[in-house]
Amino acid sequence: MAGPSLTWVPDILGKPFEQLTLPLGVDGHSGPLVATLVRSMPNPFAALTAPMRDVDVLYVHGWSDYFFQRDEARFWTKRGARFYALDLRRYGRSLRDGQMPGYIDSLDDYDVDIEAALSAMGHGTVPTEPTTSSRRRLVLVGHSTGGLTLTLWAARHPGAAHAVVLNSPWLELQLGTLGRQALAPLVDMRARLDPRGTQPAVDFGFYTRAQEEIGSLPSGEQRALWRPDRGFPTAPGWLAAVMEGHRRIAAGIDVGCPAVVLLSATSTVPLSWRESMTSSDSVLVVDDIARAATKIGRLVTIARIPGAVHDVFLSRPAPRAIAYDALDRWAAGYLAGR
Repeated sequence: MAGPSLTWVPDILGKPFEQLTLPLGVDGHSGPLVATLVRSMPNPFAALTAPMRDVDVLYVHGWSDYFFQRDEARFWTKRGARFYALDLRRYGRSLRDGQMPGYIDSLDDYDVDIEAALSAMGHGTVPTEPTTSSRRRLVLVGHSTGGLTLTLWAARHPGAAHAVVLNSPWLELQLGTLGRQALAPLVDMRARLDPRGTQPAVDFGFYTRAQEEIGSLPSGEQRALWRPDRGFPTAPGWLAAVMEGHRRIAAGIDVGCPAVVLLSATSTVPLSWRESMTSSDSVLVVDDIARAATKIGRLVTIARIPGAVHDVFLSRPAPRAIAYDALDRWAAGYLAGR
């Protein structure tokens, strides 16, 4: 296997996207670990007077996923922000042969990935971008499990982020608080005995089918490996890590900055295919997520989007436009100018 690249190279998404491979050390199970940072820069002349010309955005994907959302990058660069997306270790561009896709023992372990990305963006102790974080504001954007990861990271690093944008963040287990509390002892026991063991499949492919009908899935040969139709196999250690994150959210945290949470207005239980899955969240219970969102900080905006799917920005055109409009109005209030 070739060593990681230390320079920006063209990305699979084509221009204007570039990628940078970030070495993270060695995994005792499968060798070297890397994360991959993708960037898209605004037009330098238009950005001179754009409202978010001093903003850097860091996007983190969800479970069994990777970054491919060109439109989401354009939303930010059109307003003058520099856009970066991080494929975490064992995901997408960072997944290597022999690795268990998506596996993590603790969500805190992603601090290494995030800090490597921030350093490359100019927000670390040794900036590599021309402008340092003392002059630029950081906005964290997370989808699903990425939303949970970034929420917890922001709370552990007060003052690092200027704003947090969460797209259907996985802030609570689908069984709800009582179900999570009942299940936790069993999951923790299995995680101690066999952290990388097998678990029953819980993804029947309905969300993928919904996105196929909408036409919002990525193209390219990578999709089958990086975003399989029924998701990655899960393991007890990974589930225990996620549920520990849910427990922290339920106990109450503070991201220390304004946050907006975008969610579908409704959920559909994914036990059998229903056409409503093309206009609702078939992954999370959005009412539980909305309640959990009130525990992440002192200034939290919750936007419920009628007709949206789990990734609100991959919904049909009408709800997608509503979601972008809601984000635009929120960002105009909290990010347009210092």
